[in-house]
Amino acid sequence: MSVHVEPTAIPGLLLVHLDVHEDARGWFKENWRRRKLADLGFPDLGPVQHNLAFNHRRGTLRGVHAEPWDKLISVVTGRVFGAYVDLRAGDGFGRVVTVEADPSLAVLVPRGVGNAYQTLEDGTSYSYLVNDHWRPDATYLAVDPADPALAIPWPVPPAESILSEKDRANPLLAEVAPMPVRRPLVLGAAGQVGRALAAAFPDATLVTRDDVDLMDPDAAAALPWRDHDVVLNAAAYTAVDAAETPEGRRAAWALNATLPATLARLATEHRSTLVHYSTDYVFDGTAGGPDGHTEDEPLSPLGVYGQSKAAGDLAVGTAPRHYVLRTSWVIGEGANFVRTMQRLAAGGVSPGVVDDQVGRLTFADELARATRHLLDTGAPYGTYHVTNAGEPTSWYDVARAVFRLSGRAESDVSPTSTAAYGAGKQLAPRPLGSVLDLAKLRATGFEPEDAMVALERYVAAQADRP
Repeated sequence: MSVHVEPTAIPGLLLVHLDVHEDARGWFKENWRRRKLADLGFPDLGPVQHNLAFNHRRGTLRGVHAEPWDKLISVVTGRVFGAYVDLRAGDGFGRVVTVEADPSLAVLVPRGVGNAYQTLEDGTSYSYLVNDHWRPDATYLAVDPADPALAIPWPVPPAESILSEKDRANPLLAEVAPMPVRRPLVLGAAGQVGRALAAAFPDATLVTRDDVDLMDPDAAAALPWRDHDVVLNAAAYTAVDAAETPEGRRAAWALNATLPATLARLATEHRSTLVHYSTDYVFDGTAGGPDGHTEDEPLSPLGVYGQSKAAGDLAVGTAPRHYVLRTSWVIGEGANFVRTMQRLAAGGVSPGVVDDQVGRLTFADELARATRHLLDTGAPYGTYHVTNAGEPTSWYDVARAVFRLSGRAESDVSPTSTAAYGAGKQLAPRPLGSVLDLAKLRATGFEPEDAMVALERYVAAQADRP
């Protein structure tokens, strides 16, 4: 039998069928092989502690215990009857799965799922690989293995089992408060991307710069990391021109490079998934394939903002569970180019807008939708380019569309070049080619909405506001 992974009725509880090679000497098995299991869709457990339990007699019963970490359990010698109870908050609370296991079966028990077993043979040894260190302040849940509400069909009735007094005193399921589901943590929740993430993840914990000074690495480390499986980092210094000043340069590197490096270290330590938002400014706008810049293109930032964001991309890439989402021309709730053009259109102004910078708009709610998709589908970790779809446009094209949608003539917008627009101004260099290739994102099953369709809806929504 080849190694394979089998899902169960409890989400995240996986049965791992292992090859056991036996001959006259005994047997051998690979109990944990990270790469092989990953190829089968098994999550990267990342064990940090290994525990063994030896049981003298048949009928020994241990559990039901739910710890705040994941564990891969397996039989070393003998056989067991395993019972697993979902003690996490949600519709599955109290759901039970049972199996008989010998050395050919391992079980991944996720955080918050109760684990219990009863030995079916004398001299049974039981192994636990866990992905967090035991600590005295850890919160455990336990439930009475004999609770009639669970109806676990123990081969040996619990009353006749060898059971610790502590486990005999475990509460009934009806008396157990479910283990809370870990909520996402959104950093930079007051910005355009952060606000969209807050809407897409309504149960998330939101952190703004008024709550925590994220320029202070100690403040970031003090966040309640154990309470969050996913950290969405929308905090950034985005004042592109001010980043070229001495004060702005320091702030840009603190928020765009040092903070991501700190988050990557903490995400690694706490086994969190880190989602980080980046920019087309990590490229100089001169390369790229026929469909735009690809994720594996060498970084080539022009100014301080792009350089600091590029450093952040590299830092986040060191976290085992990470997504770097590069985007461009973000439009959301807050000050942005489209709102500026609407205001100028309403005020009778006829602006000059650059026509030699080409890219695609990214609406913040579309970026949040892509984030949700990658997390929900378990897409491979790594870097993805995320923008709205459609034909690339210049800022001039976008401005003309906004004027038309606002009831002004497109001809009221005049074209100019980046060089002419910047003459006499202290502006940071900008990439002229900002189109990002979306093939890798589409390969995950996500289809971005056309930018012009989203623009029409956005302009209409802004016009309807009092």
